[in-house]
Amino acid sequence: MTTYASLLSPMATAAHEVGALLVKSPQRATAPAPAPSPDTMDELATAYLAIESPATAVMRRHLDALLPGVPWAEELHGEHSLGSGADAGLPAVGDAWMVDVIDGAVQYMQGLPQFCVSLALVRDGEPVAAALHAPLLGETYLAAAGHGATRNGQPVAPSSRTRLEAAFVGTSHPPFIAEQPAAAAAAGQSLAAVLPAVSAVRNLGPTSWQIADTAAGRLDAFWEYGRDDANLLPGALVAREAGAVVTDTEGRPWRAGATGFLVAPRALHAELLQLLKP
Repeated sequence: MTTYASLLSPMATAAHEVGALLVKSPQRATAPAPAPSPDTMDELATAYLAIESPATAVMRRHLDALLPGVPWAEELHGEHSLGSGADAGLPAVGDAWMVDVIDGAVQYMQGLPQFCVSLALVRDGEPVAAALHAPLLGETYLAAAGHGATRNGQPVAPSSRTRLEAAFVGTSHPPFIAEQPAAAAAAGQSLAAVLPAVSAVRNLGPTSWQIADTAAGRLDAFWEYGRDDANLLPGALVAREAGAVVTDTEGRPWRAGATGFLVAPRALHAELLQLLKP
């Protein structure tokens, strides 16, 4: 019988193989003789697909062997799906893989180190197994529902900080934020509210990795506005299993399709939630 925890080792193997492929890609900006930088969105998309396609093929080979017949969320569409826009397709009932072979693609394309491979098995709209791997850091977060969360095999836990004035927090935004103008406006308002209340706010790259780093206490909290299921689901499971509080920006338990996300230790969550409320 397949259990959530038993999926983690093969999921990690898949993420590691994809990560190794990404590091060696000749299209990276840090390659010895990189191609000219893309200067239009079409050129950028073409360059990205040249990297993403072989990485996706490797991931599909692993996941199809691990759970035959389980689709990727992006392949599913229809009225019974959760989410919308680029994230439409996550089934409300049943299993699906939510995969981002390059979370932090913009940084990756620029030759920066802040990127990771992330994937989650989602069952009935909830993440139940997740793997995140940052190849340049040599680190891997794993989590399974009811089995806790680890980084490189060691259990992780959120920050013990209790005073917001000393907190180091992160934020980000979904890809193509112009397609979600309400989220863009809320992001700006929230930044103005949070900045004076904490020691520092940073965007450290891949959304899923920032959430996992919050789960492990490297960041004290993380928030984001907008629909961004592909990037939020894997990290959300790591954070929940580590013991962090994961809600939307209204304080409800976060679910796929929500338009706001907040993760923090219990001691900081309520105060941050008040800052984020309009």
